Amino acid sequence: MATDDVAAQVRGWFTGRLPGDWFTEAPKIIRDREEIAVLGTLPDPPGDVPEAERGTLIEGLARRFREETRERRVEIAREAERKFRQKVSWGVVCGGETVMFTTLSVPVMTRLRQTERQVLDTLVAAGVARSRSDALAWCVRLVGKNTDTWLAELRDALQHVDRVRSEGPDVNS
Repeated sequence: MATDDVAAQVRGWFTGRLPGDWFTEAPKIIRDREEIAVLGTLPDPPGDVPEAERGTLIEGLARRFREETRERRVEIAREAERKFRQKVSWGVVCGGETVMFTTLSVPVMTRLRQTERQVLDTLVAAGVARSRSDALAWCVRLVGKNTDTWLAELRDALQHVDRVRSEGPDVNS
């Protein structure tokens, strides 16, 4: 089955399964090889909230949602994990801030040359990261943040390749 078909099935299943009053719009479903992340949008905090309170208000709203929906989220996640054979993580977007509740931390093996290791070691020595592993994760987040548009275009192109490949001849027959 094509990647797009599976993504559509996952998105449809969650949209149909989640209570309609949890989020202000359909949840964003982000899927990779190991994990399905369900990211729902909560109502924005009132506009008249002072900036000094805004961050803690968003944190409180996210925490309340997390606690009030925990039992149902666990039940839904277990169903999805059995159906799609992937772990499910949860998060919310509120006031433009994203708060993830549960996510997988998956080890990724890589080989780095000395100059690349020196970058990681500098980040560790400067206190930006606790370890090379943390430093590498920090670098990946930074690149993702600064190249978000380009990465989105690349992902769209890969989805197009998957669609074309799935419509092509079956080479296994």
